Amino acid sequence: MKKFLFIFIAGFLLMHVSQAQKIGYIDSNFILTKMPAYNKVQQEMDKYAENWQQEIEGLQQELDKMKQDYKAEEVLLTEEMKRKRQAEIAKKETEVREYQRKVFGYEGMMFKRRQDLMRPIQDEVFTAVEKVSKAKGIQMMFDKSGDLVIIYTNPVHDYTEYVLEALGLVSEQQNTPGAQPAGVAADSSDDLPQTETLEQEQENQQPEPQQKTRQAPASKKKSNN
Repeated sequence: MKKFLFIFIAGFLLMHVSQAQKIGYIDSNFILTKMPAYNKVQQEMDKYAENWQQEIEGLQQELDKMKQDYKAEEVLLTEEMKRKRQAEIAKKETEVREYQRKVFGYEGMMFKRRQDLMRPIQDEVFTAVEKVSKAKGIQMMFDKSGDLVIIYTNPVHDYTEYVLEALGLVSEQQNTPGAQPAGVAADSSDDLPQTETLEQEQENQQPEPQQKTRQAPASKKKSNN
């Protein structure tokens, strides 16, 4: 109920703000996927994750071997030796958990490394967004990929393509996916002239078969003469 109320209030405020100020939105996730630097970061992070995962698996194998050895030798151990081995196993378990948390946990090595690599890319996107906002006179620019819940977005206010252009990532074909409303609007604006020319060509081609059929009897008459 609180979430629905928040969405309603946010939509109500945006509607009133849009009447007084020019607003827009972008899809930052889609912009990032079009940036070669972002794809390079993804590949680099995959390598880091693989190497760290191998280290954790190595520690886990050591722990498993310690447990197996203890079970195999348990009957031969004294109570004091058992307690000592159990303490060593517990210490190793803690070591594995702590290292795993240190690497993949919140604000761990993986998180911080990704932040360091992504910061220059995010700064580049922000600079492009700021440039487009100033050029288009936009007072408020939202991120469709952010935490803000947006129920409906009018493609007219989508400035994703302009940001891609500012980043030098434009292409002859529209970058925005056709599955998204923004992509539909972008594609439809380019496709309308093509649709009209196709219809004109069809209209121009329709009388041609009729002319041929009219000329057919004339040709027969000539052959008869």
